[in-house]
Amino acid sequence: MIRVKLRRPFKPQRQIVAAELPSPDEKLAILALAIDKLTHAGYVHIGMDHFAKPQDELAVAQREGRLTRNFQGSSTRPDTDLVAFGVSAIGKIGATYMQNAKTLDDYYARLDAGALPVIRGIALDRDDRLRREVIQKLMCDFEVDLEPLAARHAVDPDRCFEAERAALAPLEADGLVRTSGHRVEVTPSGRLLVRNIAMTFDRRLRESREGARYSRVI
Repeated sequence: MIRVKLRRPFKPQRQIVAAELPSPDEKLAILALAIDKLTHAGYVHIGMDHFAKPQDELAVAQREGRLTRNFQGSSTRPDTDLVAFGVSAIGKIGATYMQNAKTLDDYYARLDAGALPVIRGIALDRDDRLRREVIQKLMCDFEVDLEPLAARHAVDPDRCFEAERAALAPLEADGLVRTSGHRVEVTPSGRLLVRNIAMTFDRRLRESREGARYSRVI
């Protein structure tokens, strides 16, 4: 079972009565129905909640293995820098990520002082960059070969991903992924939970998570 640590909900989210929401099984059924309806209408399921016509640049990029993801969703422009404007916006420059102030007063106070309105950030290390590539591949291509990616980052895939391979075992038993050597493939059923499968390779998440069951992120 996948376990994740959830962020504290926003105030409007905390006002929602949980008992009135669909169950995790119902949410999956709704997603499966949406995929079926849109597929029959001529759309390609790009992944998660993204759909496109077969001739759309996103669908073409996915077929050619060029699809990527950023904070805006699916994209055909790999490793593009994103400059964040506005309250709480998240930006990406190279291997660094940063977030702006979360309130208007703080945001404008920093600007008025001649400073960037950034309140926190992180610089990715080599392991972070490797795992980012793995997660990108899983979420965009629904498959990844860990060996060439690990070789490009000069690490041993067996040692680096030992914990992840163990975590994938129950997912494979449930028919969500298939593994062969260093290859990991998301099955059609697993595509409904590809975000959760990709989380398996998030070392920082694994080190910090406690509690919440994976079904709560569906």
